[in-house]
Amino acid sequence: MSIKFKYFSVRPLLKNHIEKIWVLESSGKIPIEDLKIIVPNGRIKLIIPFRNGFYRLINGSYEISKEQQINFVGASDAVSIIDFDKDEPSGTIGIEFALSSAYKFFGFPQNEVRNKMFSIEDVLGLLGKNVQDKIINCVTIEQKVELIQQFLIKLISKSDNDNIFDYCIDKIKSSTGRITINQLEKETGYTRRRLHMKFQEKIGISPKTLCSITRFTHVYQMLANNPDEVLLNKTFYNLYYDQAHFIKEFRRFTGLPPSTFEKKINDFGKIFYKK
Repeated sequence: MSIKFKYFSVRPLLKNHIEKIWVLESSGKIPIEDLKIIVPNGRIKLIIPFRNGFYRLINGSYEISKEQQINFVGASDAVSIIDFDKDEPSGTIGIEFALSSAYKFFGFPQNEVRNKMFSIEDVLGLLGKNVQDKIINCVTIEQKVELIQQFLIKLISKSDNDNIFDYCIDKIKSSTGRITINQLEKETGYTRRRLHMKFQEKIGISPKTLCSITRFTHVYQMLANNPDEVLLNKTFYNLYYDQAHFIKEFRRFTGLPPSTFEKKINDFGKIFYKK
């Protein structure tokens, strides 16, 4: 099986709101020996399989996407296993929203869709159906990417900012998840309970969980790009209390302890973290 993966440029009006836009094309199903593990990164996404459908296994439940269906994927705090529906050529577009931005496009409590996937029509009704129909009629990948960006620009124009939430997200990102909730309380004047409620509404996961995910994705990106150096030098331990803490978090977000994971193949899952 061969895989092609590339990033697309984000339109200027979306630069602060979209983390990345990518396209993945494959000649067939993912090899059986590959774990097919996608670790959570906390981002809300739109996933569009324009050629061949796919399925996702998360928390013991299967979710299936038909070919040409635009999927709204809520923030995840659990490991997923992904594969294509049929053993034939496939193509998928992914739009990953910045941590502080998805709520500015979609005005409903994000905790309702945590670890879940819905068609864009289920989320946005007729508006979602119309954009999905237009995407289907686009001939090229470039046209599909351009159309979905135009659609998102129209959505963002209707939103209001939540400065406290945006501030907290910035602090979590800049500290690589090492800021404590007590610190966020002091800096914002919000209680732990109010911050928790705000995060549940805006991103769907708690600030504490997002800190854990942010730490882990930093480590996972290092592992994806230079595994030998990271595992030998253990340069990531400064993000954790101790080795036991790291192993616990690693198992939480991959389903396996690091000693087992490093002996397995997860080339597919690492594609999304390669620089």
